[in-house]
Amino acid sequence: MQIYLVGGAVRDKLLHLPVKDKDWVVVGASSEQMLEQGFIQVGKDFPVFLHPQSNEEYALARTERKTGTGYTGFSCDTSKDVTLELDLLRRDLTINAMAEDETGKIIDPYGGLRDLQDKILRHVSPAFSEDPLRVLRVARFAARFHHLGFRIVSETINLMSDIAQHGELNTLSPERVWQETARALGEHDPHIYFDVLHRCDALEYWFMELDRLWGVPNPAMWHPEIDTGVHTLMVLEQACQLSDKLSVRFAALVHDVGKGLTPAQRWPSHRGHETLGLQAIRDLCERIRAPNECRDLALLVSEYHSHVHRAFELRPATLLNLFDSADAWRKPQRFDDFLTACRADARGRSGFESTPYLQADYVRQAFNIASAVEVKSIIDAGYQGKQIREQLDIARIAALNDFKHSWQQTHH
Repeated sequence: MQIYLVGGAVRDKLLHLPVKDKDWVVVGASSEQMLEQGFIQVGKDFPVFLHPQSNEEYALARTERKTGTGYTGFSCDTSKDVTLELDLLRRDLTINAMAEDETGKIIDPYGGLRDLQDKILRHVSPAFSEDPLRVLRVARFAARFHHLGFRIVSETINLMSDIAQHGELNTLSPERVWQETARALGEHDPHIYFDVLHRCDALEYWFMELDRLWGVPNPAMWHPEIDTGVHTLMVLEQACQLSDKLSVRFAALVHDVGKGLTPAQRWPSHRGHETLGLQAIRDLCERIRAPNECRDLALLVSEYHSHVHRAFELRPATLLNLFDSADAWRKPQRFDDFLTACRADARGRSGFESTPYLQADYVRQAFNIASAVEVKSIIDAGYQGKQIREQLDIARIAALNDFKHSWQQTHH
């Protein structure tokens, strides 16, 4: 029995990155031997065991043979004669197909070290195309390592495109698609994930609402980058500089999907895209099983981001309606996240990346002013029932009106 550290732990160790999880491969052993040594079996499709002390995963070396469609259509061989090299051959990328023995020696049969040095993401073998989930995984690795200078070689991009064009991505489960996408949104450069999927025609089925944004023009005066797909990825990039929250990044990603539904004869105008995108966001979230927190913030940003962009023009009553519609009184943190996404939208344009966005500051201060109006004095004045809410709104609008005049005097 021989045990090797494999996969991401070896890769990250060589890149001098923190090693989060350790995976091990056991060569020359059977399930019975593992159980006799106290390991706990957890794998259903193939034998995976948890170490009795460390709780780390140990898998028997295995080969896989394609027997059906999708990422589950495989039969596995975990017999004792499966070598380490055969096990590594079934992995996705060369940089993930290295192992380390107990002495610290690196076993690298497929050139992972060279590709690591050259900062290349390359598939190990043609068997890559047998698992459609790898399209999303490679795009995610591109997002993770983009800041280090890594790129996907054209041969691998071509294989990913072939998988997409043959409809294999359609066989993935919504849960796996969301899992990979959520992990990608948490990476260093999530916009690269969607850029890669767009380049290899892999957005069309699961992310059709995003896919149709490319080629849709915006007014050049406000969007020098013109293309809505390009703008979308720029907004996501800005959101990542402002927040590490999954919901904020997702909302930034889908805030403009309504522009993909604007009739071409109305381009580059997109009047009404804010509400036009609401059902599209619901459809996308249902398809990929996005959590409610992401969906709800995305809907809020889509419907009201233009309100914040025009904040200085809004009447106090309109501002108050925004606070009510956003449920800002009960969910002030989500309202802050909403404003963060709006700020990312404003910055996600060519030449506007460092432009101050006072609109968000204005709305935030306006909300604080409105929140400071006390209900107690209204109740003490003898108002009851619906009158309390009516008088509270009147008082808040008056306070917002005073704030608006004060802001205008200070900033003009």
